Amino acid sequence: MQRVTITFDDELLTAIDRIAEARGYQNRSEAIRDLARAGLQRAADPGDDQRPCVAALVYVYDHAARDLSRRLVKTFHDHNELSLASMHVHLDHDNCMEVSILKGKGGEIQHFAEHIIAERGVRHGQIVRLPTRVRAGSKGLRKSPRHTHGAKPRSGC
Repeated sequence: MQRVTITFDDELLTAIDRIAEARGYQNRSEAIRDLARAGLQRAADPGDDQRPCVAALVYVYDHAARDLSRRLVKTFHDHNELSLASMHVHLDHDNCMEVSILKGKGGEIQHFAEHIIAERGVRHGQIVRLPTRVRAGSKGLRKSPRHTHGAKPRSGC
């Protein structure tokens, strides 16, 4: 880690301090690092489209919209290499929310998410992309070795 000196005007520093306190940062440096990372992520260059990332795609849709459920399922099946898991929630009689965890190249994930959000009947949607690293020798973005997180392996199936 490198130490740098930065000059802020009083108003900006006050805003940073408010954010640091509200979010529970131990010090100003941690807050500034996270704010810088968030800014860099938003300003990411097109070269990031080829870098691996994970993402959460969250959207609310009208489950009764004509053929929307069928179109969404087809789109996810057509891009199954990107989708790791999904959670479906019934919000009320008409609206459902889906949270999908995605993994792949940034540009492919972004394009996929934009396609889902643009579907007629999807009322709100947002994608959050986070960079990730693939270890050397890894067998790709989708195929990671099986591991149990401390749980005892099941016998049978």
